[in-house]
Amino acid sequence: MNMIRRCSAEFLGTFWLVLGGCGSAVLAAAFPNVGIGLLGVSLAFGLTVVTMAYAIGHISGCHLNPAVTLGLVLGRRFPVGEMIQYVCAQVAGGVAGAASLFAIASGNPGFQMGGFAANGFSAHSPGGYSMEAAFLAETLLTFFFLVIILGATDRRAPSAMAPLAIGLGLTLIHLIGIPVSNLSVNPARSTATAAIVGGWAMEQLWLFWVAPFLGAAVAGLIYPVMAGESKG
Repeated sequence: MNMIRRCSAEFLGTFWLVLGGCGSAVLAAAFPNVGIGLLGVSLAFGLTVVTMAYAIGHISGCHLNPAVTLGLVLGRRFPVGEMIQYVCAQVAGGVAGAASLFAIASGNPGFQMGGFAANGFSAHSPGGYSMEAAFLAETLLTFFFLVIILGATDRRAPSAMAPLAIGLGLTLIHLIGIPVSNLSVNPARSTATAAIVGGWAMEQLWLFWVAPFLGAAVAGLIYPVMAGESKG
């Protein structure tokens, strides 16, 4: 399928993930008397993936995440020659989503930037977790997210249920990881909010590329062996 169409789908899907997931945190989680809390924000991220998986999965595969694309490359599910195009589309879509969210949020006279759902550790961790704890959490949770993706999209698995399994998996890892780092497992999502916040968020952004890539790479290498997939 035409690469422009596929990258356009990745752009749109990552835009929706940031607008929906981060938007739920920035606009709804702290809304007086109607705050949706940790559960609501976690579910919002999961729902963005479920809805886009059904909307664009047949166009681009609905990666929406550079770490997912890397894991699929190493798991022999996606050609390495197309990875850069996908990652660029994902990052651009995420930044566009974050910019749109900022434009909406700043329309409230009482708006204050705060953390703007950016990912962070130590003083910028919601629970005050250390850099080491954040790195371990991001690595492990990305690893398990990729195992879920690779397993749910295995040709032997029921394909119609894959978006639900992946979306619920993303919801669960947000429930675990938001207190630690606001949870990334997605370098495009982290870059998007860090670009708006600047300063400390950009300084800490390296962790939210390195740890998800590490977790995804390990899952991409291990899953084919565990699942008994052939190299052909």
